[in-house]
Amino acid sequence: MHNKVVFAAMKALNGLGYPALRFNFRGAGLSEGAHDQGRGEIEDAKAALDWLDAEFHLPIIFAGFSFGAATGLRAACPEKRVVALISLGTPVEVNERLYGYEFLASCVKPKLFISGTRDQYGPRAQLQRIFDAVPGPKQVVWIEGGDHFFEGKLDQVRAAIAAWAAKIG
Repeated sequence: MHNKVVFAAMKALNGLGYPALRFNFRGAGLSEGAHDQGRGEIEDAKAALDWLDAEFHLPIIFAGFSFGAATGLRAACPEKRVVALISLGTPVEVNERLYGYEFLASCVKPKLFISGTRDQYGPRAQLQRIFDAVPGPKQVVWIEGGDHFFEGKLDQVRAAIAAWAAKIG
């Protein structure tokens, strides 16, 4: 929730007038519960979408970083209230845990993927294959020299989100 990448995404979307909700998954930070290997965390993301809808009654742009992207995409893709998706630092393999994105094959909402060319958890060649298999509309932004946390590159992340979100609406 207090991660610099998540904060940068929130600032970019807030700058365009979109309300944002940052939250920790169960067992992270000071949140209650225990990590559930992605299963319960999908329910956490759905609860966040429910709260945003109840609070603002606006179309939702989902944005997630790393595990939050991988998990949140699963919750947000089939959700009618979500009109677009942003995945930052999309992970492929972290500590021997593999992430699959086959579920995106049926997701035809606008999608923005932002990754660093030096992302240690999402090598460019592997991510490019995933991105190529995802249906449009989609855009991929490679942050040159960026690592998983976009160290020193957050201004480029914010600019990419702002430019893309302004185009979709």
